[in-house]
Amino acid sequence: MRSVTWNLWHGCHKISTGCKHCYVYRSDARYDRNSAEVHKTQNFNLPVKKDRSGNYKIPSGTCIYTCFTSDFLLEDADAWRQEAWDMIRERGDCTFLFITKRIDRFMQCVPPDWGGGYDNVVVCCTVESQERADYRLPYLLSAKAKHKEIVCSPLLEQIDLERFLTAEIEGVTAAGESGAQARLCDYDWILQIRAQCVRHHIPFWFQQTGAHFQKDGRIYKIPRREQHSQARKANINTGKRFYK
Repeated sequence: MRSVTWNLWHGCHKISTGCKHCYVYRSDARYDRNSAEVHKTQNFNLPVKKDRSGNYKIPSGTCIYTCFTSDFLLEDADAWRQEAWDMIRERGDCTFLFITKRIDRFMQCVPPDWGGGYDNVVVCCTVESQERADYRLPYLLSAKAKHKEIVCSPLLEQIDLERFLTAEIEGVTAAGESGAQARLCDYDWILQIRAQCVRHHIPFWFQQTGAHFQKDGRIYKIPRREQHSQARKANINTGKRFYK
């Protein structure tokens, strides 16, 4: 499946330890931009842009990764979100996926016609620690949504997901932290989450090692360009996404 990224607004506010070395803040710092200033982008209406023939520029069947330089549920964007939902509804022929640390706001942010959820929206809740998993994942499970996933990134410690791995969860992703100041990710933590997913028959994906990765007691410094490929080489993924 073809995929594109739709960053309809930019900027965010750090709310938990997983945000400490946020890649958006790192990237903005290189250009002396303030990541805490939230603004619409020029691509706000990207999904509904059309070419000269009147066809959508983004073809049917595309997976649209949504709001990856902010948080789709960010309070600062409340005034813009309904228009975003309107575009998502209009492009029912595409899949929209967003990752949020603000899942506790989700049911406050859905559109009036949401009902049990749109068929073309995947809601991913990110957790980095046991404390955040225990707080956020009950909100994910209680949310009305057709597609739900858990993202353990950046994985900062061992996490027990067992009680959250219900039939509603369609997949779990785990990843280490990137960047020069990245905190350590232990391969054992990755394998433990994978084992939990296997027990509950839920697909698991190891996305990236992170910059500082421990395996069998040895710590490796892994260049950014190799973090995804090294995770793939581990060959521990257990399923396929319906939207890929």
